Amino acid sequence: MEILKVRNLTKIYGKGETAVAALDNVSFDVAKGEFVAIVGASGSGKSTLLHLLGGVDRPTSGSVVIDGKEIGKLNESELAIFRRRNIGIVYQFYNLIPTLTAEENISLPRLLDKRRPDSAKLSAILETIGLTDRAKHLPNELSGGQQQRVSIGRALVNDPAVILADEPTGNLDSKASREIIDLLKLSNKRFGQTLLMITHDENIALQADRIISIGDGKILRDELRSGTTSQPKGVLRS
Repeated sequence: MEILKVRNLTKIYGKGETAVAALDNVSFDVAKGEFVAIVGASGSGKSTLLHLLGGVDRPTSGSVVIDGKEIGKLNESELAIFRRRNIGIVYQFYNLIPTLTAEENISLPRLLDKRRPDSAKLSAILETIGLTDRAKHLPNELSGGQQQRVSIGRALVNDPAVILADEPTGNLDSKASREIIDLLKLSNKRFGQTLLMITHDENIALQADRIISIGDGKILRDELRSGTTSQPKGVLRS
């Protein structure tokens, strides 16, 4: 079952002779529970792709369908609600609220949605990310790796359809990076979360079930870790 369908997705910046196609007619599907790494050099279009998948930016043309909903057809208010409930985002620089504790940062998407925190769910997340004893600590009382764990917990709290991780280890040392990747893999397996992760690190990408390589705004390769190559309908290769 596909949880994410991307069709002919294009993003063009500028007009006329100055127009630049940051993303050029990209199509692919992601199955529920799949762990996909998206790799590419700086300027390849991978960050633009993530922004479009997360509803942070609008495409020039094409569509993104998440859990049966075409997000490009939603107005700003509808999109904000959908994004909060169905898309978990893990940023490179954590984006935690400095005046909120770890457990409050994790609960924030539910609070913004005017829903009460689920104490059982919160406890399970804190245990999973290994921060039960740090639940009352503010971000400045946590290490970088611990702050990223809080960010992952926040992404998990609403049981989203997909989690998008944008270079989640880019601001961490090697030990913390391994721990974060292990945690993302655990959330993928334990909670059945569909995970798309942008990374420039080949060793990290190899932890995924599938690797999509982006270059010049197009999909260059789409391969399963088993070594077989997947080419979903509509994918254009350069």
